[in-house]
Amino acid sequence: MANVGLLYVGAVLLLNGLVLLGRLPARSAAALNLFVGALQCVTPTVLIIRAGDDTDAVLAASGLYLFGFTYLYVGLASLANLDPAGVGWFSLFVAGCAMVYSGLSFWHDRDPVFGVIWLSWALLWALFFLVLALGRADLTRFTGWVAVLLSQTTCTLPAFLGLTGAYRPDAVAGVLAAVVAVLLLGCAALLASRGPRPVPATA
Repeated sequence: MANVGLLYVGAVLLLNGLVLLGRLPARSAAALNLFVGALQCVTPTVLIIRAGDDTDAVLAASGLYLFGFTYLYVGLASLANLDPAGVGWFSLFVAGCAMVYSGLSFWHDRDPVFGVIWLSWALLWALFFLVLALGRADLTRFTGWVAVLLSQTTCTLPAFLGLTGAYRPDAVAGVLAAVVAVLLLGCAALLASRGPRPVPATA
């Protein structure tokens, strides 16, 4: 069930990256942010209710709210023309939580792939903080490209692998995930160095 939500997180993260790159108006992405945000709040609630006393299942579901609240916040901020600094400061909190979930993936769940993925998300949310809360417009294009490139590799692809039963959280896959993440960050930096740098509007 969580993989279904992750699939659509890939879509909304792609759109939000395009917003930061100036390729899409923020209000055009607002509806999908609200839809996915709502999905990522309903899904963990159902999972937690079904988990009962299974603390591991509750822990696994709890991280989904980070996405749900982020995208609901982004969607509402875009439609109501709110100052994006609020989303930025919330992103700092989420980045810290993502670091914790990364550690839990490595040492509690023995899942190095999602350990790397959570680290990638922590970096992305930290970039949202820098751009939206601290006004680092010089990082806007880099953040946009990171969002676009990570959207499919850390969300859509793992979701499809999980939905088809092909996901394998072993050490080799973890190393491969880390290498791919570093390469994508390098590509984002290269792409960001080309073209104008827009003023940030939303995550």
